[in-house]
Amino acid sequence: MPWATRGSGVRCATLPHRATHRFLRSMTPLIVHVNTARGYRGGERQTELLVQGLKSRGLRQAVVVRRGGALLQRVRGLSVDVREVGGGPLSVAIASGGAALLHVHEGRSVYGAYLRSLMSGTPYVLTRRVDNPIGDHWLAHRAYAKAAAVVAVAPQIATIVRAYDPAVRVRVIESGSTGFSVDGPRVAEIRSRYPGKFIVGHVGALDNAQKNQELVIRVARELERSHPQLQFVLVGGGADEAMLRNLAAGLTNVAFTGFVENVGDHHAAFDLFILPSNREGIGGILFDAMEQGLAVIVSAVGGLPDIVKHGDNGLLIEPRRADQLRDAILDLVAQPQRRQAMGARGREVAKNFTADAMC
Repeated sequence: MPWATRGSGVRCATLPHRATHRFLRSMTPLIVHVNTARGYRGGERQTELLVQGLKSRGLRQAVVVRRGGALLQRVRGLSVDVREVGGGPLSVAIASGGAALLHVHEGRSVYGAYLRSLMSGTPYVLTRRVDNPIGDHWLAHRAYAKAAAVVAVAPQIATIVRAYDPAVRVRVIESGSTGFSVDGPRVAEIRSRYPGKFIVGHVGALDNAQKNQELVIRVARELERSHPQLQFVLVGGGADEAMLRNLAAGLTNVAFTGFVENVGDHHAAFDLFILPSNREGIGGILFDAMEQGLAVIVSAVGGLPDIVKHGDNGLLIEPRRADQLRDAILDLVAQPQRRQAMGARGREVAKNFTADAMC
């Protein structure tokens, strides 16, 4: 028998070093992550962070991604097995071969994981990041019931899953901050674009149905003349970018950056962060803003009220209420000490929501 124990580990007594390494690696269970989203949003950022974190812990991993999708280019640089698919359930099931465990990061691919489990008995975990209703049909019920666990990124999402099927095993694991780096000269360059301005910043995919950037533009239009020192900066790209740019046409106090890599520099350049979403899971970008000591104004939706305590580390508003967003912004602009105190408390809260804690 080639195995011999030493201390708490196991070694192969008869194989040369390189063969031993290959043999031991082949015995390590493989985790296969599945995220077939076309774009790159919060869920894709969290997928990338988890892969990085598990890699640092020595786990074997593969990632199933959509062919041509934005996540593909990012995971290629992580030195893990990358498997490209068209996105359908059968392609996901086939590409997941050899897995000891599947981790599905978006709802569409749960059917591929369910099919894989029928083919080979492979267990799967599904992370649910959004607070919208789950499809009420037999296949969705079967796929959720079969999951080894459903991870909810906020307690409100866990409540939705339990109401959908009380038998589903649910665990709450919040998203983590990205830990964006900040470059001082680049921060100064961003601020120099808006000299003398108080920068009200928003970061997120330009998806108006969810993020409601239209509300930001309505408030900017109302305040353009009465408060010319305010500059609204929307960071991100998405399907609604053209519509939102048209809506803001002629406004001198609204700027769009498009998609940027240096999100941390933009956060550091902001004076205030707003997230007036209609729907939200936990809004991972919120932690990144709080890490920079920013006071925040967010809608009281999804898991956001679990993070932002009204009047302590930020302000909560009702969704779709332009008047409340306007008043909250003016309140914090007028009270710099209160704003700074909120930002300091938010920075402390963000320490509990790191990528390492999530991993």
